[in-house]
Amino acid sequence: MDTQAQIAVVTGAGSGIGRAVAVELAAAGWTVALAGRRAEPLEETAKLAEAAGGAALAVVTDVSSPTEVDALFATVRDTYGRLDLLFNNAGTFGPGGVPTDELGYADWQSVVQVNVTGAFLCAQGAYRLMKSQSPRGGRIINNGSISAHAPRPHSVAYTTTKHAMTGLTKSLSLDGRPYGIAVGQIDIGNAATDMTHRMQTGILQANGELAVEPVMDVTEVARTVHHMAALPLAANIPFATVMATTMPYLGRG
Repeated sequence: MDTQAQIAVVTGAGSGIGRAVAVELAAAGWTVALAGRRAEPLEETAKLAEAAGGAALAVVTDVSSPTEVDALFATVRDTYGRLDLLFNNAGTFGPGGVPTDELGYADWQSVVQVNVTGAFLCAQGAYRLMKSQSPRGGRIINNGSISAHAPRPHSVAYTTTKHAMTGLTKSLSLDGRPYGIAVGQIDIGNAATDMTHRMQTGILQANGELAVEPVMDVTEVARTVHHMAALPLAANIPFATVMATTMPYLGRG
């Protein structure tokens, strides 16, 4: 695949996994449209992407807003003429450590709006562009989570949305077949980002204890996404899991 002409949208690109993926793609020659709610972190990512050798465009976007998502994909269409990849990465954990019966409705709704509605809106925007462009088709990679398989204590909103992401991935993959749209999901466990900082200081386990968990370098996630993205559209990785090797996931901890 000639990645020199490839156009990608990365949501949640202002930090963490989104930033790492954007820089990895840029280093491989992709042009990357960076979406996120805050302009300053997006501009920082754009500078890193450009320093890595790629081109980048920051587009301030709240993925839970249909109007702003429409504007994002219109900008990509008008600027580049096509879209080859959406990394559907924007997400929020919500308030941590809150038992199910104490979680407020507004907190539940805010997690669902970003993690599920936002992912759907961005996928819909990518679909519309990928179906109408010539040559037709493209790829969507959804950011799931280890929580798409197994929950942590007091994570009902986040875990529910990540299970929903798996259903979204499967439906998008099926519906994309006639249009050359390949869809996959990466489930990530304990990548070292600001979101996972507490894993290095002690996080609640299923048995009620606090324990420090191992983490992995976020660049390993970026490399995995790049591998999925670089496949020809005739091939697809529907689900991939990349995790810190000894994190408490497989087995009983």
